[in-house]
Amino acid sequence: MGEDTETTLDPRDLRVSDEEREHVVGVLQKAIGRGMIDLDEFTERTDIALAARTRGELNAVLVDIPGLVNRDMGAPQPMTTPLMSSDRRLVLSAKYSSLVRRGHWLVPPEVVVQNKYGSTKLDFSEAQVSSPTVHVELDSKWGSVEVIIPEHASVDLNAINEIKYGSLEDKTGSDGRPGTPRLVFSGRVHGGSLTIRHPRRGLFS
Repeated sequence: MGEDTETTLDPRDLRVSDEEREHVVGVLQKAIGRGMIDLDEFTERTDIALAARTRGELNAVLVDIPGLVNRDMGAPQPMTTPLMSSDRRLVLSAKYSSLVRRGHWLVPPEVVVQNKYGSTKLDFSEAQVSSPTVHVELDSKWGSVEVIIPEHASVDLNAINEIKYGSLEDKTGSDGRPGTPRLVFSGRVHGGSLTIRHPRRGLFS
């Protein structure tokens, strides 16, 4: 075999992790807070970032925002920064697609969930929760919302102001009881169900 058979992989083609995708979403949150992009752009770019497979695809959502892109490597500069190290608010947004958070994801004190025409699953059973109380604001339209909480956690559903053409079911029985973390839900679920449950156990979990 000749020496010229070895190829060099373009850094833009390197695969990205869930942590990198979520970090870029955090960067987009800061950009909308500074007026660099509007809400529609944020939603569109978030969808692209969460679906990105390579650094080139991920970088595309930041390329026109000053100071956020390493143009030589084709990757967002802040990738090595701890995810949400100082942010208190996480916005999760999707349209016509499933929105899932599970495993060891980082949960700040405030979480906003916006999903239209898609299902949402928030699994807090292995999450790294930064505060004893987490406020979760829901804006779900025509899609189900499933929330999984640890056995020692609890929920507060009193601030849910609208369940329309759908249902709410707390299978944990923890609403109003003591527990840590305490997940305080607010907002609305329109045209879908909201289900709170504990992790499934057994051979067929």
